[in-house]
Amino acid sequence: MQNQPIENIEEVLKQHKLSNLEYANIKDILKREPNFVEIGIFSAMWSEHCSYKSSKKHLNGFPTKAPWVIQGPGENAGVIDIGDGMAAVFKMESHNHPSFIEPYQGAATGVGGIMRDVFTMGARPVASLNALRFGNITNNDKTSKHQRFLVRGVVDGIGGYGNCMGVPTIGGEMSFDESYNGNILVNAFNLGIAKSDEIFYGKAEGTGNPVMYVGSKTGRDGLGGAVMSSDSFTEESKSLRPTVQVGDPFTEKLLLEACMELFKTDYVVGIQDMGAAGLTSSAFEMAGRSGSGMIMHLDQVPAREEGMTPYDFMLSESQERMLLCAKKGSEQAIIDIFEKYDLAAAVVGEVTETGNMELFWHGEKCADVPVDPVSEEAPILDRPTSKPAYLDEIKDVTLSDFDKISNQGAFDKLLKSVEVVDKSWVYNQYDSMVQTNTIKKGGMLDASVIRVKENGKALAMSSDCNVRFCYIDPRGGAAAAVMEAGRNVAMSGARPLAITDCLNYGNPENPEVMWQFAEGCLGIKEACSELVTPVIGGNVSLYNETNGISVFPTPAIATVGVNDDQDKVLMSSFQSEGNTLYLVGKSESEFGASLYMKELYGKVAGNLPKIDYKAELALWDLVIEANKKSLLECAKDLSSGGAAIALAKMSATSSIGCDVTISTKDERDIFAESMSRAIIEVKPENEKAFESMLGELSCEKIGKTSSSKLNINDISTSLEDLQTTYFGEFKKIVEQDI
Repeated sequence: MQNQPIENIEEVLKQHKLSNLEYANIKDILKREPNFVEIGIFSAMWSEHCSYKSSKKHLNGFPTKAPWVIQGPGENAGVIDIGDGMAAVFKMESHNHPSFIEPYQGAATGVGGIMRDVFTMGARPVASLNALRFGNITNNDKTSKHQRFLVRGVVDGIGGYGNCMGVPTIGGEMSFDESYNGNILVNAFNLGIAKSDEIFYGKAEGTGNPVMYVGSKTGRDGLGGAVMSSDSFTEESKSLRPTVQVGDPFTEKLLLEACMELFKTDYVVGIQDMGAAGLTSSAFEMAGRSGSGMIMHLDQVPAREEGMTPYDFMLSESQERMLLCAKKGSEQAIIDIFEKYDLAAAVVGEVTETGNMELFWHGEKCADVPVDPVSEEAPILDRPTSKPAYLDEIKDVTLSDFDKISNQGAFDKLLKSVEVVDKSWVYNQYDSMVQTNTIKKGGMLDASVIRVKENGKALAMSSDCNVRFCYIDPRGGAAAAVMEAGRNVAMSGARPLAITDCLNYGNPENPEVMWQFAEGCLGIKEACSELVTPVIGGNVSLYNETNGISVFPTPAIATVGVNDDQDKVLMSSFQSEGNTLYLVGKSESEFGASLYMKELYGKVAGNLPKIDYKAELALWDLVIEANKKSLLECAKDLSSGGAAIALAKMSATSSIGCDVTISTKDERDIFAESMSRAIIEVKPENEKAFESMLGELSCEKIGKTSSSKLNINDISTSLEDLQTTYFGEFKKIVEQDI
């Protein structure tokens, strides 16, 4: 076995982000000194990105079960039952570090990776979302110019890959804050449809069954990607460009179709996407799930570069590749399928019962590592936590600390905010209508919706996270993200069923960041339990820090729900003039971490608006049940900017005005951000029937839809001026350097 002593071991450990304690643990596991290939394997598998060593302690206890959950966390993607023998398969993952270094390829390969996670399960991808966070893009300084460059690159990468795959990008979210100046966040979500009894899992079992490699050939791109994503950025991070993978959507499209054909056979025992840490993670995860061992001959792995080493093959993160465990005797039939699509396919090993991963290079053993300890004995760190000092400094800040601004002046400024204005510049670059199932797409407000041709139902999905809420109250903010994502889904008439998440935080070695993370997990656990939306998968991304500055806590939540009738999808914009408008839910003077405070006074401070799960569920039930009875014309949740901004968006997107008077204790309350509220449009003849369903919910009849003006209390603007700002501002900002 190639096991010469490693020279300069301290330097090698440093390069691989392994501590001396971890190295001692590796020697205990192997009962000897590791060789260079084995160091690479442990480094990848024990990286933050793969082992979740800082976060695992806090992830325990997430609610993951419900009668409709077919597969929870631990597989390539989660699966829920959507009725009539059909299942929805979905997951969200981060590609933050690669996208900051190389925005186009980082975002593109994030999209490609999450699609592979979904179709590895046997599901055809049918819808994508994204959750994007950028720094300040509005100034003329170097930072804002670079952020605009990143916005353009990321959007181009998402559109380029998704459009080539023929999978519609039907929505998402985008927000901006200075905390992301040094670390943007790119979270990609994908959902696929499969028959509920035809789900494939990532396992390698059955001694003697062949292990096969299919897809693109392996190169050196992405070497060390998982390890790179487990560290903070510094000024030198631009040199990490070689660790960013390069995607090829045309190859992925071929891989998708080849896999779909393969799944119609009975040849597959298990299949796994080669994502972070490439062949290493896929092989160890497949063997680990089954308690098996594996032999792999790395010289049999299809290569596209000369002179590659066992280390290169095990750690490369080349894209568009799968590892599969096949039934013995089916090898040639599988090779024939993939070669028909001009894809590489080769038998590279077999399943054993040794419990070890044995790697060979031209007949010589080059690594021998027990499978279970790599995953079971990965470090679980109990990092110190400390409540951030800033929380005490900001908690008592209220609007009374600032000079008063007229409602009209406040409205005019808020409407121009990059947080508010329409992002058609973004979503027009995405093909949202391919596959012809999209009912509600980007720009149509709140959740996005597709029909499910196979059963006549509709799937609604929404990604949300108010990062300002998470900054002032990491636990409550995370819970609020779960609430808002679910609320958006419910406002479309769909019942929220489950979530996936991307937990994006700063440096876990900072006790204050670790406290934020722990609190965020508690908030998600509480909200998912109360709202009965279990967590069926997700992703943790730590070390989102540059030069000691961490991003705001950003637990992005994507919720998926089912509407039993695809013909009863509820819209979020006004439908016709002369209809009655209601504000449902209790409104208070709650401005903690509000868009109002941030945009007008430059502060993210105060106390979080009150959380009331009972009121939240009551609102969901009202809208879902009233929609079933065809009593509603539209429903839109209230979030950033409160009722005034929600009504402005509804008017702008529908070209219908409104004449509204809202009761307030303080005239500025039309911008307050109390939770569990919605604007609901009802035809006059349905008012009584709707009002009879309110139960204990607070509700105010606030006015009617009208023709050409937006009138809200003491705010007034023409529809023309409203739309000019709403639809034109973002393009003006993001393209100013071109």
